[in-house]
Amino acid sequence: MTLPDVDALTLAPYAAREERSRGRRYPEPAPEYRGEYQRDRDRIIHSNAFRRLVYKTQVFVNHEGDLYRTRVTHSIEVAQIARSVARALRVEETLTEAISLAHDLGHTPFGHAGQDALNECMQPHGGFEHNLQSLRVVDELEERYADFPGLNLTFECREGILKHCSARVARGLGDVGERFLSQRQPGLEAQIANLADEIAYNNHDVDDGLRAGLIDLEQLREMRMFRRQYERVTTRHPGLAGRRLVHEIIRGMINHIVVDLIRASQARIEQAGPASIEEVRALPQPLIAPAEETLQEHRELMRFLRERVYRHYKVLRMTTKARRVIGQLFEAFMTDIRLMPPEHRELAARGESGQGIDGRARAVADYIAGMTDRYAILEHRRLFDPAERT
Repeated sequence: MTLPDVDALTLAPYAAREERSRGRRYPEPAPEYRGEYQRDRDRIIHSNAFRRLVYKTQVFVNHEGDLYRTRVTHSIEVAQIARSVARALRVEETLTEAISLAHDLGHTPFGHAGQDALNECMQPHGGFEHNLQSLRVVDELEERYADFPGLNLTFECREGILKHCSARVARGLGDVGERFLSQRQPGLEAQIANLADEIAYNNHDVDDGLRAGLIDLEQLREMRMFRRQYERVTTRHPGLAGRRLVHEIIRGMINHIVVDLIRASQARIEQAGPASIEEVRALPQPLIAPAEETLQEHRELMRFLRERVYRHYKVLRMTTKARRVIGQLFEAFMTDIRLMPPEHRELAARGESGQGIDGRARAVADYIAGMTDRYAILEHRRLFDPAERT
């Protein structure tokens, strides 16, 4: 397939055009030699939160192997898939990339086990959700600039980071919470990043599960999406085995669903005929989605991974330990904030003076959520192992 010509790559009328952006929370002079969405992307990449993702779990804890995905490699893979889709649909490619790179900035150590444990701890204090925490990171927690807290990203990027939240929470979020109250859609760039996230973790968790020996090719051949690509690759390359076989199959799976996503989404866009991003937002349903058959195959693979990988006893052993680490850290810091480093202790004291015990809890959750896997383990040892030096 040849690339479309230059004229075809101009932005569609329904794209999130920079000149029509709803701007930043704190006004800034326009950037030189780059666009506003480039500035968003660059700030995300240079943030402390993004760098910490290299040591945060995707499925397998970082120290278990050098080749397993981490949150940072996952985010890069999401961005690569999302850019391809955005380019094909003629929407804002750089904005789509920025949203993709930022979507996991608020994730806890130890993956979803860490999030679930921290959410349990925070239930009396408003709960915890990593998607909302990602917005909190870029709006408040990053400390880099003299003129404002956070990264001061554009509305369109912040809109994409916040994929979902309750009406109760949305009421306190101002502009980015409005669409959850009025039941409006985000822009196509945000919709693309959301689907790219699912495509990336579904297919790459297959790769990591095989590498870890938790699943095998025969089990995976029960899945329609995998079986189709397995037969295609083995027919074209008889005798191919090992990592090259696995890579070719997964490469084919990703290509199949991405191409299907582009074609199905393009058909929906043409049928709906939005003339602007505001018309996209006003639609009753998202426009970005694969065809129904592909979606069912995608969900079938998700169910397989949930049963055979995420609930495998080796993974459950680690997630049980992770939940214990998070829970005990939270309890210790809530009991005595003096156990935290000075800057976090000060934030907890300030939060408590303004919001009571909920403010203290939120500061403790911010500290724990920002930890890498290995730092959380080290902090746990410092607090609970008498032989560990503090």
